[in-house]
Amino acid sequence: MEITPTRSALLESRDDRQVMREGYRFLDEKRLLLASEIMHQFADYRRLHADYLEHHRQAIAALADAVTLHGLHGLHLVPVRERENARIERRERFFFGVPLVEEVRLVAGSGGVGGAGVEAVSAVTRRCADRFEVFLHLSSALAGVTGNLHRLLAEYRRTERRARALEDVILPELDEAIHEMEIRLEELDQEEAIRVRLGGRI
Repeated sequence: MEITPTRSALLESRDDRQVMREGYRFLDEKRLLLASEIMHQFADYRRLHADYLEHHRQAIAALADAVTLHGLHGLHLVPVRERENARIERRERFFFGVPLVEEVRLVAGSGGVGGAGVEAVSAVTRRCADRFEVFLHLSSALAGVTGNLHRLLAEYRRTERRARALEDVILPELDEAIHEMEIRLEELDQEEAIRVRLGGRI
């Protein structure tokens, strides 16, 4: 930093340093809070992911039972569950400006097994459909937490870059500039004192 060594420049640089130090303290605290929230969301992710894998296993087993009973071609002929006005509902909150999904759920809407032959659908097929429906709901919840983690991690990385820029680059450069100004102003004061002393002898 090229700063002309004057008293006013020194005072201004000291004020700038104070502001930047306060900014660094804010960013440092923000990093800690973001890291804490990431750990909280990751705990939710691990729990949901374990449920997701378990229900995925159950859904695949139910599908295998249905294929064994009806055959692949026969399973294709089973009426599907119609879902009208299906949508995803979610409730959000903001954490340091980062939108976080607190609750997400799949609202399947009205409907059921459609088409002819409803009575002919076997219990095995119904169980298969039920397993996949639960699996689908869990997928929605897991997607919400996964999105939270991605957004929080991106914000943490941005905050980390800014904090490190202040800590490793801007503040050291400003400290060095202030130190050089203090030394230069002290030299100027000494030179002025010598001139005054020599001038008094003339």
